Amino acid sequence: MLKNTVNENDMALVLDNYPPPDICEPIFRMGDWLKIVSEEGYWWKVYSVNTKEVNYIPHCHATKVFHGWLFETVTRPKAEELLRLPGNRVGSFLIRESTKGSYSLSVRHRTIKHYRIVRMPNNWYYISPRLTFQCLEDLVNYYSDIADGLCCVLTGPCLIASETRLSELTKTPGRKLSFDWRAVNSSELVQQSTSPSAVSYGVQNSVSSYLSLLGQQEKPEKKKFSLKKRWKSVYMMPNHQLDSLATVEDNYEEVP
Repeated sequence: MLKNTVNENDMALVLDNYPPPDICEPIFRMGDWLKIVSEEGYWWKVYSVNTKEVNYIPHCHATKVFHGWLFETVTRPKAEELLRLPGNRVGSFLIRESTKGSYSLSVRHRTIKHYRIVRMPNNWYYISPRLTFQCLEDLVNYYSDIADGLCCVLTGPCLIASETRLSELTKTPGRKLSFDWRAVNSSELVQQSTSPSAVSYGVQNSVSSYLSLLGQQEKPEKKKFSLKKRWKSVYMMPNHQLDSLATVEDNYEEVP
């Protein structure tokens, strides 16, 4: 059987009890977190974070989850079902792929609210047209600090109630991470040679681009204070009325 290579950090969430309760006692229950060991056609070999056991599950009964909040294949009704599970709270959220390349934000409040995330031609994103973000991570970081038109602030990903839980999900069973940034030589962060390095080409390229851009800018005047935010790539469109801060998904018909 052909096995697909998977990233050691690939996580998945169980969407339905499996096997169904009318057949036998379920091995996996809806809302259980899994670490994908391998993809073998129709079946995924997974490690259950809940039971600490390795077993097989049909891929249609689970969905891949990236960053803890980006759900690959989840319909609107299933998103609502997941957000109503115990372990969630007001502000728990997930982002789902509503159609290919299009996303929706689902948030638990008094009811489950849905917001369309518009992807612009330049691949930036927005919920409100006056605020655009370079990536979904920036969008999540921004609305985790301030509601700014949403029903509430985003308090945490769906079914991840604490930092301890998040740490448990991201560690690899039976393995320890051996990479230590403190041991990296500063020269490895800049593209200077083709010699082997523990730092990826992408990181080197990003650092080199930043240093190049920094060298072209004039040294700014010192200020008495600075307000630092996690969200950096925010562009605010001028002359936009504040009464349309967010596009509620209920105003359009979604293709599941």
